[in-house]
Amino acid sequence: MEKKFMQWIALLSVGVGMAGAASAADMSLGEFEYNNSCAQCHGPDAKGQGPVTAFLRNLPPDLTMLQKNNDGVFPFANVYAVIDGSAQVDVHGRDMPLWGNRYRQRVENDPEGDFSPDDTEVYVRTRILALIDYLATMQAK
Repeated sequence: MEKKFMQWIALLSVGVGMAGAASAADMSLGEFEYNNSCAQCHGPDAKGQGPVTAFLRNLPPDLTMLQKNNDGVFPFANVYAVIDGSAQVDVHGRDMPLWGNRYRQRVENDPEGDFSPDDTEVYVRTRILALIDYLATMQAK
């Protein structure tokens, strides 16, 4: 068990390192969020083959097929709810983090921040919308 945990930590470190390797100026906020928050599970190409999938109970879905699997319409509201954590997510089981909560914790744990609840929600929405915008560009034709 400890060996598997250490392997997971090593893979996560590699994933975080890969996300930090590109200059932030060279990518959109959505791409940054994807690399930082999603690529470890969903893979750099969003096809569900990230470096930590061997340690998950459920395989992550291929995010490039969201639009194709929804009759050619990108399912914006559903994707938002899954990322925010407000949707019931049976596909992921308990492996999918509730990114809305994680983004809120970033603001709450900021030692230099004194943000109002409205400011916090704007931060959360901005991150999620940027991520969704990036995911929309990755859709299979």
